[in-house]
Amino acid sequence: MNPKLSDRVNNMATSATLAMAAKARELRESGKDIIGLSLGEPDFTVPEFVKEAAIQAVKDDYHAYTPVDGYGDLKQAIIKKFKRDNNLTYTPNQIVVSTGAKQSLANLAMVLLNEGDEVLLPAPYWVSYSDITKVAGGVPVEIKTTIENDFKVTPEDLEAAITPKTKMIIYSSPCNPSGSVYSEKELRALADVLVKYPDIIVVSDEIYEHINFTGDHASMAQFEDMYDRTVTVNGVSKAYAMTGWRIGYIGGPEYIARACNKMQGQNTSGANCIAQRATITALEESPKRIEYMVQAFKERRKLILDLLSEIPGMQTNEPEGAFYVFPNVSAFFGKDFGGKTIQTASDFSLYLLEAANVATVTGEAFGNPECIRISYAASEKDIVEAMKRIKKALS
Repeated sequence: MNPKLSDRVNNMATSATLAMAAKARELRESGKDIIGLSLGEPDFTVPEFVKEAAIQAVKDDYHAYTPVDGYGDLKQAIIKKFKRDNNLTYTPNQIVVSTGAKQSLANLAMVLLNEGDEVLLPAPYWVSYSDITKVAGGVPVEIKTTIENDFKVTPEDLEAAITPKTKMIIYSSPCNPSGSVYSEKELRALADVLVKYPDIIVVSDEIYEHINFTGDHASMAQFEDMYDRTVTVNGVSKAYAMTGWRIGYIGGPEYIARACNKMQGQNTSGANCIAQRATITALEESPKRIEYMVQAFKERRKLILDLLSEIPGMQTNEPEGAFYVFPNVSAFFGKDFGGKTIQTASDFSLYLLEAANVATVTGEAFGNPECIRISYAASEKDIVEAMKRIKKALS
């Protein structure tokens, strides 16, 4: 805490995923052989057809400031994508392009939340949901789930968490960090609760949409009685391995999109011009063009689950999407390793870094203190070696 800084930043948590990645880099630079399974970053390169579009944009001399809410032809590509992949109909005034889906989420919190408004977060949830809520003056309210029900919130859980102060619910499907995927039937059951509370806005984070092993992706906005209350958030960082290109977008009610445009205009203005041009090509192509990545993630999922099953004490379920496993490691709490006692998931994750040279992320950052997140967006070679090291360190 530094008194010269604002209470806002002093009270803000550092992103656990970025902090662990930074610590792993620091150890690598000191000479240690660290295997990084902490970041949600595909190890694939950007597809060639996307690279070519970016190169062409440079040649076509795109260099000037972009419209705050995105190029018009990019918004049209997003509209077509929503219709093709999600059967959602939007107009250009309902679309806002941002510098990554994280900015999209931050915009939504800033334009919708007042001091004291409650935001429901089915836990586990992506690390930034909570602090994005707090910075905007909101109050995060966790809805606990368990590994036994695949970390999915039930209609009864949702109903019990709603209060007169509830303003918003944020969830991801496929979920970061659990990999859970809500089926259409499950989302409809949650919608049946939410229709009774018309003032609650739903933020559906679908950034992992295409990394879905069920073959069926459902969106909350597809239900007619939820369409005018749902904001769908997406982007190109995960499915197209375009993490550093920083393009995210929303589709939602026009009054919310206009407010996000206004907020973004005072913060960052429009997203990068070259990345936007490349995103047009990415979204206009069939998702089948990236199926090779999805298939590789599916194979890695089986590999890592098989290897984790050989480690006594690791309790796992089978994630249906994204590229994470979220094992319950509470069986190790209270155990002593080399004079140190593991009391929490944070202790456990730190122990793996120090004793096994493997970087993971504590589940405490995701609202679940009994689990850790392991990313399998890495090579099979690294996954095999990492699990070998973890097994040895825990034996």
